[in-house]
Formats: sequence, C-alpha cells, structure tokens
Amino acid sequence: MSQVEKKAGLLRRTSSSKKPLKEKVVLMYDEIFAKEDPAKNNPRFWDELFLMKVNLEYLESKLESVDGEEVQRIQDNINSLFHHCVQALGEEHQIKVVNALQTLCALFRGVHQKNKSASGFDIINMLMGFDKAEQRMKDLMERLDSLLCGDGSESLKSLCLKLLLCLVTVTDNISQNTILEYVMINSIFEAILQILSDVSSRGQHGYDAVVLLALLVNYRKYEVCTYTVIELLGCFLSQGMGMVVHQALTEYNRQYKDKEEENQGGFFSTLTSMVGSMFIADADEKLSVQTNEAILLALYEAVHLNRNFITVLAQSHPEIDIAATPITPTPTTPTTPLGTTPPSLDMMSNPELPLDPNLQTSNLLITFLKYASIVMQDTKGKPSHLSCNSSFCYIPMRHRKKAVDKNIPSRPLVCAVLDLMVEFIVTHMMKDFPMDLYLRCVQIIHKLLCYQKKCRIRLHYTWRELWSALINLLKFLLSNETTLLAKHNIFHLALLVVNLFNMFITYGDTFLPTSNSYDELYYEIVRMHQVFDNLYCMVLRVSTNTGQWKEAASKVTHALVNVRAIINHFNPKIESYAATNHISQLSEEQVLEVVRSNYDTLTLKLQDGLDQFERYSEQPKEAAFFKELVRSISLNVRKNVSLNTLSQDVLLKEFSTIS
Repeated sequence: MSQVEKKAGLLRRTSSSKKPLKEKVVLMYDEIFAKEDPAKNNPRFWDELFLMKVNLEYLESKLESVDGEEVQRIQDNINSLFHHCVQALGEEHQIKVVNALQTLCALFRGVHQKNKSASGFDIINMLMGFDKAEQRMKDLMERLDSLLCGDGSESLKSLCLKLLLCLVTVTDNISQNTILEYVMINSIFEAILQILSDVSSRGQHGYDAVVLLALLVNYRKYEVCTYTVIELLGCFLSQGMGMVVHQALTEYNRQYKDKEEENQGGFFSTLTSMVGSMFIADADEKLSVQTNEAILLALYEAVHLNRNFITVLAQSHPEIDIAATPITPTPTTPTTPLGTTPPSLDMMSNPELPLDPNLQTSNLLITFLKYASIVMQDTKGKPSHLSCNSSFCYIPMRHRKKAVDKNIPSRPLVCAVLDLMVEFIVTHMMKDFPMDLYLRCVQIIHKLLCYQKKCRIRLHYTWRELWSALINLLKFLLSNETTLLAKHNIFHLALLVVNLFNMFITYGDTFLPTSNSYDELYYEIVRMHQVFDNLYCMVLRVSTNTGQWKEAASKVTHALVNVRAIINHFNPKIESYAATNHISQLSEEQVLEVVRSNYDTLTLKLQDGLDQFERYSEQPKEAAFFKELVRSISLNVRKNVSLNTLSQDVLLKEFSTIS
C-alpha cells in the first residue's frame, strides 16, 4: 500500500504518477479565488465550507500570493467570505463557529501580510468592502461580545480572544491599524471587564484579556475619544485585572526561583564548589530571563490612567506558596522562554484563603518589586532594558549575596524601593553605561525625598548606604569622563546626584530619623571630600572652556557650593583637632565630635527649588519609548498567538462530541 502524504492541502501518493489530489476545502478555497461567485452553482457552498476543517496554511498562502490585478478580480468573493464568516458566528452548530473564527484569523493575517504597504482603507476594502465595513465590523463585534459573555464553551471564548489579539497585532504600528477604529467604536470592553470580574473566566482567559486591553489602550492613545477612555478606566480599576497581573508576575518569580535552584544543584554546582572562583568569576551567574512586557505595560497603564488603582496595588492578601499548589499545566512549546506564558489556571482562579495570623501576606506592589529585581539583573538586552525603563523599581538584587537577618523589623515599602535604587547604582557601573536608567533611578530617589520632606516623615533607613552609592557613582563618572562624554551628558546626572546631597543638607532635619544621621551625612561628605574636590575641578575646567558641555558643567559648579563649604569649613578644624591632640588618624567618633562642635560657625547658601521636581508626563518625552515598547509587544504577541495553541483537532473533537 502506498504512503499518503499531506502538505498545504495536497494529498499525493508517493508510488503513483497521478496528479496530487486536493482536499475538498482546498478546492473550495480555489473557487473563492476564482472570478465567479462560488455560490452561483452551489447554493449551499458557504454552509458546506464552514463544516470543513480549515486549512490555515493554504488559505493564508493563497491570500499572500494574490497580485494587484487579481485582488480587484476576486475582491467580491473575499468580501463575501468575510461576511459569511461573521454570519457563521451566530450559528448553533459549534463546528461552524470554530471554523469561522479560524478563517477570520487567516483572512486578517493573510490580507495584511500581502498588503503591508497598502493603506488601511485599501485593506478594509479588500476584506469587507469599504461601503459595508461599518456594518460588517459592528456585526462581528456584537457576535464576539455575545460569545465572550455567554455561557458557551470556554474553548470558543479563548478562540475569540485569540482572534481579537490577531486582529490587534496584524500591523507593527498598532495606531496604523485602521480596522481598530471599528473595534473601539463597537466596544468590547464590557466583555473584557466581565471576564476579569468573574473568578472562573479570569482563570481561563484573564491573561489574554489583560494583554488585549494593554494593546487597545495604546491605539492612538493621545487622540482617543473621552467615552472610550471612561470605558478603559473601568477595566483598569478592576480588582480582577490586578489579580491577573499579580499572578502573572508571581508565576514569573516562581519560575525564576525554580530555575535558580536548578542551576545551583547538580554536577556543575559541585564542580564550582570544588574549584572556587579560580576559573569562574561569579558563582551566582545571571540566568537568562525573558521579560513579560505586555503585563508590565498593563500595570503601567493601570497606575498611570487611574490614580485609584493604588487601592488594588496595595491591597494585601495571603501569600500562596505556588509551588505547593496543584497546578494545571499550561500547554507550551519546549522552547517557550521563561516569563512569556500566562499563569496556570489554578493560580488565576484560586479563591481567597482565610487569613491566618501566622500567614505571610503580600500585595501586587511587593510582587512587582520582586519581579523588577529579577529583570533588572541584565539591562544589556533590549527586552530587559525596555522593562526596566517602563517600570523602574527594585528590591535587593538576587545576583548579589547578602546576609539574611531574620530579626529585621518590618519597614515601610519605601525602604525596599530605596534598597533597589542603591543596588542598581552600585551594580550597573559598566562600560555600556545605562544613562537613561540611572537618570530615572536618581529621579525616583529625589521624588521620595521630596515626599518625605513635604510630609515631614522621619524615615528610619540606612542612609549611609545611599550616600556611599551616590559618591561611588560620582567617582565612576570622573574615572570614565572621556569615554562617557562621547555618548552621554554626564553633567546632568552629576547635577542630580549633587542636588540629592543638597536636599539632605538643606532639608535633612525634616526627614532624617535623628540628629546623629545629620552628623553622619557631614561625616561622609568630609570623609570623601576628594571625590567632590575632583568633581569641582573637572566641572570648573569644562565650564571655563568653550564647548557643548559648558553650560551643563557650570550648573554643577554652582550646585557644589554648599558641599564645598562644608568640606572647607570642617577639614581645617579636623586637622587642627588631630594636631592639637597628637593623633595621626582620628576615629569616626572623634570626627563626629568635631562636626557637632562646629555647626554654629558654618555658613551655607539657601538653594531654591531643591524640593521641586518635574511631574511625570508621558507625552511628549516618553511617547517614543512607549511606541517602541508597544511595537515590541505587538510583534511578540503576533508570533505567539498561533491557532496551534488551540489545536484544530482538539477543538473539532470537542464540538463533534457536543454535536
């Protein structure tokens, strides 16, 4: 018996010289791509078509192969196919609905792939006819809304979301996808909100719903009409959305922890222990992790668009040990990178557990900080850099060993954020200097200090670690002046750092915990005076010469006035004290005593505007960044949204059984 092979709709017998046979559905596709109306000689053509298993590969390739003249010739048939697909979504026969959804996906992808350079209006015209487009899309969105909100199959709901994700991501630039105008007019947001609000639906479809929402909100986001914004805000305030984001980040953290533990075990770990650091610079090697930018974007938009989302961000709930929870496996390919798959269904639909006084609690903000500490380990790669940029926050870096003190008392979350900033500063001074991230880091610290000063909150924090990190950053800028100036304006960063010290000098008495902390600030400035002296010499040199950095360097010169006043005031007194008491090297306590005894004679200048900061505004400064981020997300979603995720065979088997 000869072997039968199947490829792209062709059936051929390897031992026969006969022409390859075609599947019936492929023959029907060929009729659609002919000039004549396929239903002319067969009135039941469309009914029969949607009972056939879709051949996605053949249909998409056929659409992509059509040339300009053929488009005009077969446009009526393509319009008719689109129309009958939409009609089939209202059929009771579930197999027809499945096949119609999959055919629509092939239509959207194939037509856009073929006509990348065409205008959105031309694509709309080819798909559904421009004069009928509004009604066709209205019908499509109503049927999708009905399927998503109904009591039907979860597989069908999932396929509806895949279709919407496919539609949203067919263009690289989401704002150039003209078809989305109809999606925004015929709102799907109520259906999304219903999915996010229901525990069961959220478990099944929450991840796709949130990704879809994050993309839709970026469609012409600076032009979108008010009523659409109001609907979007309702979704972004949803507690269900917060839960989806929280669980996605939690799952990522768990996967990373598992991978980290796996890398620490086995033969390689044993070998590493044996040879020590002779051949391996750092035993805690960075793990290769892939960030989930869509979830980060959704979280960003929720916080940015709706100030009331803070209630969702900070709401505490029991911290579930995910590893101990039985998890329904999510189908993924063997090569799926860490962090790109949605959380498992059990995690998403897990009901709230009763609070136990001994149970550790968590919230979305804490989970986000843990997530950020992982993705910021490697900012060299573009995806990680994008993630850092859109969500700059931190906790102690996982790639640096730190002694664990189990007796540390509870601290405000602001301390964790400051810890993250300090860790970022000290761990990212590298040749490929991430200037934009350093600027954000220092600005975050400044905003926190402004808030502490405004509210007069005395924060018990190890401020010395922050001061030390900032001084080391200045030292790094000085040591790499020539290299860095070729790419960056290092004077702007230096100015921000110096002004942080000015903030402590001028307003430290309002938020530092004790007077001793203020003394220690002066001690650190005097102890590391050489760094500030060198910085002053450098900016003075640049500001007195002509060049592009003259003005920027001059600002740093003026900002250093109080730091230099402190150094010039206390240094002679410390030297005098040492000489008088015949001490070659003073202890820290002795220097502090000199400082405390000589405050009265210190004269400082009042500097205006230290507690003022530029309020965050996405447009225009961040618009280019978010355009690139959304493009990156769109490309990834397009690549990952494959109808193979929901196997045709599985779907058809499910609905054949139902029928």
